[in-house]
Amino acid sequence: MPEEVLFKSESNQSREEIASYPRKVADNLESGDPINLKAGSESVTLNPPARPTYEVKAEREGPAGNMTERSIEFELEWDENDGGEGTKSGQLEIE
Repeated sequence: MPEEVLFKSESNQSREEIASYPRKVADNLESGDPINLKAGSESVTLNPPARPTYEVKAEREGPAGNMTERSIEFELEWDENDGGEGTKSGQLEIE
């Protein structure tokens, strides 16, 4: 499926700095406020529905035989044209 990147930001930051971003997203989700992303001259405002799909992935990446890069990806996903009733694959737990 084709993809259009509306916003992208990538930088090395401390754990404390990184932790502030999902806290702000969580606050906005809980209050029903839009999520505003800004970096330099780029910005986008998103309004997730009441029940978007939430995806969490842990990955190991790199060239064959040397997959040393790890990542955790958190993604909210929804169709702009429907009510946002996502699919279920079991209850997520993060400890």
